[in-house]
Amino acid sequence: METANDIKSEPMEILFVDDEINVLQSLKRLFLDEEYEVLIANSGQEGLDILKDNSNIGLIVSDQRMPGMTGVEFLEKAKALMPDALRILLTGYADINAVADAINRGGAYRYITKPWKDDELLQIISEAAQRYSLIRENKRLQAIVKHQNEELKNWNSQLEYFVQEQTLEIQKKNDELQGLNKSLKTSFKNTILAFSNLLALRDRGTRNHSKYVAEISVKMAKSMNLKSSDIEAVAVAALLHDIGKIGMPDILLMQDEEELAEDERDEYMQHPIRGQAAIDSVEDLRDAGLLIRHHHECFNGTGFPDGLSGDQIPEGARIIAIADYFERIISRLTAKDAVTTALDKVKEVVGKKFDGKIFIELKTAVKEVYAGAFTKTDTAGDEKELSVDQVKIGMVLSRDVKSGTGLMLISKGVKLNASHINALTRYWKLDPSKTGVFVMAEVKND
Repeated sequence: METANDIKSEPMEILFVDDEINVLQSLKRLFLDEEYEVLIANSGQEGLDILKDNSNIGLIVSDQRMPGMTGVEFLEKAKALMPDALRILLTGYADINAVADAINRGGAYRYITKPWKDDELLQIISEAAQRYSLIRENKRLQAIVKHQNEELKNWNSQLEYFVQEQTLEIQKKNDELQGLNKSLKTSFKNTILAFSNLLALRDRGTRNHSKYVAEISVKMAKSMNLKSSDIEAVAVAALLHDIGKIGMPDILLMQDEEELAEDERDEYMQHPIRGQAAIDSVEDLRDAGLLIRHHHECFNGTGFPDGLSGDQIPEGARIIAIADYFERIISRLTAKDAVTTALDKVKEVVGKKFDGKIFIELKTAVKEVYAGAFTKTDTAGDEKELSVDQVKIGMVLSRDVKSGTGLMLISKGVKLNASHINALTRYWKLDPSKTGVFVMAEVKND
């Protein structure tokens, strides 16, 4: 198949075919000064032989009356050999049938009668050459377009394959990144919980205080439609709200805030600032650090460390403050109406210490958190002690579960799930408890 590179820009060749030598010589002289390459043949057969060896012939002029092969017959065969070349019939007779055959069978471009006029013949040949040049140029451009389309198709196929490969690779990397991010977030949360457990070891009188405060605070924050990032900050700050107490003397941890002497109170009032400073080097914890700093501010402006009031206090800090106060009250109660009693105590200082709108959210949250936590009776038949390998999903703890060294693991009233049981199994290997796990006994109906 001819390509764009095969189409040359050499001078067009003209083939004249006539059985009279003097006619051929006359035609050759006529075009001596023209920009054409002139070829001559003395018969139709000789003309066909020349066509086979010369691919740049653009115009074929043949006499009609020749022995052995007429002009029409020759043009018909020439058309098969070189379909793009223009063909002209040269005849000395007014033979309309020959002209029609030349056009229909030989695809003749036009015919010229003998004897011709030189100027007229030159003009006809010039027009034919221009026409052939346009045909060749069009063919050349079509070849270029076809070649470019094929290249474009190949490029598109390669690009599509490359894009698919890159998409799969990006998806793979994205899945890996999501897995790493999930693992990192899990590790981050577990680190926060580990810090919270260290606080519980430092002040064992608070039981599982930080975890309860966090659970209450998160429920309140979600109910108040806080942004997910703000809810995350509340959860972290609630777990670490007392981190600044780590460096405090034991005597201060054993007393209520109201019982402290003036110098002791001054020392105690530093722990929110120390708590913020302790985690400020971790950029992702700075929002939580601000909440830790202000969780002892009072709604009426009498709190510490900065004496903020009302809406000046960050919303997350107001949530943690009321949850912290409530949890410290209820941690000392054991009666079945402990939740109601503790809420009544909090209500007494609403408007002074706490935001009344947030108190409404507190009431709903604590009823969910402490549901079933104060239903255990003193009858021995209400609970049973099991080894870790005996506990099952769905059982409810009747007592707090602590490790052998006193680390609070899971609070009473919690309904066990697979994660709880896995954690218990892991801790029993690291720091086994001196007792089993106490759960509520199932009540069987006779």
